[in-house]
Amino acid sequence: MKSRRSGVRLVEGGLRAEADIGGNPPARKAVRTAKLAAVPLSFAGRQVAGAGKRALGRPASEIDREIQLRTAEHMADVLGELKGCAAKLGQVLGVYELALPPELAEPYRIALGRLQDAAPPMLPRTVHTVLEASFGPDWRASFREFDDRRSASATIGQVHRAVWHDGRAVAVKVMYPGARAAVDSDLRQLRGLAWLTPVFAPHVDGHAVVDELAECLRAEMDFEAEARNQRRFAQAYADDPDFVVPRVVAQRGDVIVSEWLDGIPLSRLITTGSRAERDRVGMLAVRFFWSSAPRSGLLYGDPHPGNLRALPDGRLGVVDFGACPPWPPAQFPALVHDLADALIHGGPAELDAAAQRHGFTDAQRGLDSAGLAEKLLPFTELLRHETFRVDTTWLRGRTRDALSPKLDNAYRQLGVPAYLMPFQRALVTLLGLVAQLGTTGPMRAEILRWSPELSAVMDRCAPTP
Repeated sequence: MKSRRSGVRLVEGGLRAEADIGGNPPARKAVRTAKLAAVPLSFAGRQVAGAGKRALGRPASEIDREIQLRTAEHMADVLGELKGCAAKLGQVLGVYELALPPELAEPYRIALGRLQDAAPPMLPRTVHTVLEASFGPDWRASFREFDDRRSASATIGQVHRAVWHDGRAVAVKVMYPGARAAVDSDLRQLRGLAWLTPVFAPHVDGHAVVDELAECLRAEMDFEAEARNQRRFAQAYADDPDFVVPRVVAQRGDVIVSEWLDGIPLSRLITTGSRAERDRVGMLAVRFFWSSAPRSGLLYGDPHPGNLRALPDGRLGVVDFGACPPWPPAQFPALVHDLADALIHGGPAELDAAAQRHGFTDAQRGLDSAGLAEKLLPFTELLRHETFRVDTTWLRGRTRDALSPKLDNAYRQLGVPAYLMPFQRALVTLLGLVAQLGTTGPMRAEILRWSPELSAVMDRCAPTP
């Protein structure tokens, strides 16, 4: 059967570009641009229709919520189908829904959650083509069994369950055909399409998000480097009582074969797990993140719920090691110590000096250090209490502080050193996960266990119960 070429057609007041029938992302610039353009066009159409419904007497609040929900679902559909940069952008923006009031955030949270597992699948013949290109025409000889149905999806690929030729159950991660071309196209275009960001948070710096997104995607496209990272983590956490990192069985071309993990993604436990279970896995996620660099020399850069599994034996399984840079840079320990020391033991003058010393601001630009200290101090609550609860209410307050459009917002006066971007993105993702779980636990002890710089600062404090 011949494959059908991608096309564009008009639906529901906007343009809709059809993906290749094989399920791989559309790579042509015109198709991808048309899909992205459909979002604001459809949103405008819904607003016009909503005005008519208001005139007929429907409550404005009901109409506004319906528009928000349909726009969020449409955005999730488009980002999921485009995969690559677009889907990763959706994951990043998922954090920023915390800046919205709860009644507006809910539809975006629901729709963005679907990006973890709902991207359209590749058809079997497309998967087989990638396997043949990577393993050769006799690729089936490497497997006793291979399930053509995907078991999970990712921004640039999908995972299939199989049985390796030696009888081991394995996960086979296959990159979407055309993914590199799609990502290259997106990286050229996304800077000009940063207007998409306000659909989720009106005052996010879309260009900064796109820059970080680009670096993340470039790392994730290198399966050889990802396999090296995973082997390094697997060795660092071998026989660990709390964590399982599946060992790499084989890596060739655009395919990674790893040991299979039977577990429940944390994205599911967020809504179905018991209070005790969510606390336990939330604290394990905190431990894995903070221990990753001391134990492996790499930062685990993508601790979102779809990459973590609650295993039947109680351990936490961890997958996806594409975005794992060497860590820490030489200047990072001093930065952590100096900023924490200024916040906890100093005052505005000490914070201003530390911010200048580490490249967040300079003497010419100026800094409202008293205002910044007021916004940052709530984060030190994690270190001031033996037990602390991180939930969406707490994190929403911190996020709305950071994203406030007010000109006197001290955060707007800061620059961020480029080397910090991977850590910043990973930490925000972790906080989002822990908050969604509503985790209560010994945050201070877990963080200080892995950070001698923070321990040196906190050793000078009297504990707060």
